[in-house]
Amino acid sequence: MKDPYTVVKTVRVTEKGSAQTEALNQYQVVVEKHANKIDVKRAVEQLFKVKVLRVNTLNVRGKARRERTVQFGRTPAWKKAIVTLKEGDKIELA
Repeated sequence: MKDPYTVVKTVRVTEKGSAQTEALNQYQVVVEKHANKIDVKRAVEQLFKVKVLRVNTLNVRGKARRERTVQFGRTPAWKKAIVTLKEGDKIELA
């Protein structure tokens, strides 16, 4: 079993995420690239002491980045998980 602190990197706070939290009790979490849904569920339950009902994951590709010179690059790719919690549970973001 993976360490929960290496699986979950951070909780994303965005306008869309805040709307999901209020309407559907879902939170967006940035996770390790090689973590699967079971790893994410166990890590969130251990770290935040909540009951997870469902986990949806998606890989976010890095965007192309251009500077004024010829050097091109990309922002790093990352993995996002949308975690649905049991009714009444919440993650305290402070």
